[in-house]
Amino acid sequence: MPLERQEFITLKTTNMSKKLLLMFCIAVLFVSCASIEKHNLQVTQLHSVEDIHEDIDKAYEQLQRHHPRLYQFVSKDILDFKFDSLKKGISVPMDSRTFYKQLATVTKHVGQGHLSISPPSIKLHREERIKRLESRFDINYLSFEYVDDKLIISDVVGKDSVLINAEVLKIEKEIPQDLIKRYKQLITADGYNTTFHNRVVGTRFMRYYANDKGRFDSISLTLKNADSTFIKTYKRRPLRDSLQIQRDSIKRDSLKAIFKTLVKLTKAERKAKKIEQKAKQKQNSKYGFVSTPHMPEVKNYTRSLNFIGKDSTVAIVKIKIFQNGNFEGFYDETFTALDSLKTKTLIIDLRNNFGGRLDEIDYLYSYLIDENYILINKSETNTRFPILKSLMSNSNSFGTKIFVGLLSPGLATADLLNVSKKDGKLYRKFKSAREQEPKPLNFKGKIYVLINGNSFSASSVLSSQLHGTNRATFVGEETGGAYNGTVAGLFKIYELPNTKVRVRIGLMQLDTKQKTDIEGYGIKPDVEILPTYQDRLNNIDPELEWILKDIETTK
Repeated sequence: MPLERQEFITLKTTNMSKKLLLMFCIAVLFVSCASIEKHNLQVTQLHSVEDIHEDIDKAYEQLQRHHPRLYQFVSKDILDFKFDSLKKGISVPMDSRTFYKQLATVTKHVGQGHLSISPPSIKLHREERIKRLESRFDINYLSFEYVDDKLIISDVVGKDSVLINAEVLKIEKEIPQDLIKRYKQLITADGYNTTFHNRVVGTRFMRYYANDKGRFDSISLTLKNADSTFIKTYKRRPLRDSLQIQRDSIKRDSLKAIFKTLVKLTKAERKAKKIEQKAKQKQNSKYGFVSTPHMPEVKNYTRSLNFIGKDSTVAIVKIKIFQNGNFEGFYDETFTALDSLKTKTLIIDLRNNFGGRLDEIDYLYSYLIDENYILINKSETNTRFPILKSLMSNSNSFGTKIFVGLLSPGLATADLLNVSKKDGKLYRKFKSAREQEPKPLNFKGKIYVLINGNSFSASSVLSSQLHGTNRATFVGEETGGAYNGTVAGLFKIYELPNTKVRVRIGLMQLDTKQKTDIEGYGIKPDVEILPTYQDRLNNIDPELEWILKDIETTK
């Protein structure tokens, strides 16, 4: 074949391939847009009574199939009755958000704090998502607390620090106490515990508010600070206002200066700078650095070690959550320091710690005990393939399912090797269910643990082990997580077919060998101390103050 003919065919094939690729991209875009429109219509329209009833049946069916302790705190007859009553009570069409609230009032009776119901959100087109990412909503930089029947601003990221401890009198035109009363009816806690409700409803207030009202871009709070009452309105605003443009200009100039400096650096200097950058990343990972969107100057860390007083005899380790970064490095460094400084007393602050990684609490516990131990029992489950059940949830994207499908032989093998049957029940064995040795530098001094209603999940598992072995003195408030375990580990998030409401179902029972005869409650403190609003105004930490006085007394 002549060369010119070959080139013509090659060019024609290339052009055809480009056209096919373009057509495919247009088709994907069209399908995506159509899918968004279909989803948004489905979650905002009124659903027929038949569709609602179908979703109720699906939700209960999924719970019965996957939840290993569904009837631990409520009998099957009672739960059957409640689901049946829910169906009978719905006789008119309703939208997805209204149905979410109805369903949550029933599932809360299961008494498993990791079980949650969430309403669907409106999906945004790509341009809308980009616009949203390039905006800032300052209400997201406020933290809240519910104390003495008051909703207060407990913390502020940024320049509005004067608002800390301000009482919220109204959200738009509604009184927060009325909203909180409603939201408590939707929150599932472990067993019969109530401290979790009272704490989490404050900490996660804006999440419950968004679930209640839907997405919003403006909100007004009526606040009381000292003797002053005022209204503060928060609006979503684009980042590129005049101030931001000025900041960007400064950043660009700074980057140019940095670039010029880098150009002038020698090879050895560039290598040294690279090593310095890696060291900084390692340090951030060790302490669990969490970046604050649009506020790079804010330094927020998950784990911290501090010493109280003039010497190093009393140390306090604050763990906000058992997640983020390289926890091994932090605990190795911490307990090496405690050993070398001859620290006598360790305070572990688990207040407002919602849990996290099982491996992390296991690693920490190995530094708190001086004998071989087994942290948790084998985990009861309803399936031989908990990992696959979790990853193949119908709420996951099509791409995720394809990826998991490719990995499924290895994942299935991992499940089969770790799941066994005993007395008609399936159990999965984690590393933490095996006997382990304590760390050589394990702490042998006195331990206090600070807890409250937001001490949940993994932090309650750790607390149960420490309390049951009489290793620590507990101060504060009953934990939100149950003493005798919780259903968590892995989750199946099931999306109901009609309303698109999502049901998050724990797949494994996690518990220690330590047990209490009082079923359905958390770890109760040896010394109960409940902070007041006045404590917050006076910047007093009454739980920590009691511990410090007790240390002085025992001296």
